[in-house]
Amino acid sequence: MKNVESFTLPSRILHWVMAVMILAMLLIGVFMASTVGSGYYRLVALHRSVGIAILVLAMLRLGNRLHTPPPPLPEDFPPVMKIGAHASHILLYVLMIVLPLVGWGMLSAGGYPIPLWGQSVLLPPILPHNPMLWAELRSVHTLLAFLLFGLVLAHIAAALFHGLIRRDGVLRSMVFRKSLDPISQESHGD
Repeated sequence: MKNVESFTLPSRILHWVMAVMILAMLLIGVFMASTVGSGYYRLVALHRSVGIAILVLAMLRLGNRLHTPPPPLPEDFPPVMKIGAHASHILLYVLMIVLPLVGWGMLSAGGYPIPLWGQSVLLPPILPHNPMLWAELRSVHTLLAFLLFGLVLAHIAAALFHGLIRRDGVLRSMVFRKSLDPISQESHGD
């Protein structure tokens, strides 16, 4: 097992909270597509609220990442893996921000009210009412959701590859451990 510097605690917390939220959103989206009746409207309300929460957390996470850069990748990483890691993280951040904005824009263009958490917060429309734009944004939202789903699957596969095959410490750098000391101090028993 190679020693790799860990992500900061705020970075790990944001990562895992958002991972759960994004997986939940993808499942909610699938269930929305196959549900009718009052259950559909409850799923839509949940999807909308969690989507806006993801947008807010993604902005916080981006600020955190710019303020506290991630640990460097292992020096023996092949160049193609470094490019893939950087490109996939950029795309993940883009999708975590753009996908909720497209959803918000889609609801705005459809003329739908955008309440969050029941009726306690009502978001303003960010686009004018336009049924044609609503239809286009709905298609874009669906396409981006599939792209995010594929990227999440690739991210999970890459994490497992690093943890189980390469055993290069990359997965461990994002995992919570008993001690928050650097891996080099914890791996003496490995």
